[in-house]
Amino acid sequence: MTNNEAGPKLFRLVDANLNRLKEGIRVIEDINRYLYDDKTVSKRLKSLRHLATVDNYLDLLSHRDIQNDVLKESVQSELKRQNLQSVLLANYKRAQEAARVLEEAFKLIDVKKSEDFKRVRYELYALEQENLTGNGERETGNG
Repeated sequence: MTNNEAGPKLFRLVDANLNRLKEGIRVIEDINRYLYDDKTVSKRLKSLRHLATVDNYLDLLSHRDIQNDVLKESVQSELKRQNLQSVLLANYKRAQEAARVLEEAFKLIDVKKSEDFKRVRYELYALEQENLTGNGERETGNG
């Protein structure tokens, strides 16, 4: 991963959003896996999580700067959820937004990876609709 124009700040942006994306997907995946026993959605989410990778991930770690993150403190709306659906919705939005940031950032670094993150984002839109409106069939692991 190289880009001289944006320098290390771009890698910091990629690192933060890659973490945000994978964490959001993992929360959704685990709810579907362990609470809903939904094998189909869980597998789709796991595939997305595996697609959301970059080459030379260890290089990103050298640009991580948690101490100087100006917005690392939680805001009130992040501290409380009304129900399981609100947890899912918050994490779908978190993952979709992170995928969009990565899609745009990778236009400066690697256009093919940019397309991968676009694909992740659109799959998350579809899964969100199915998952939160019930417009999808659940395949449980119990059958």
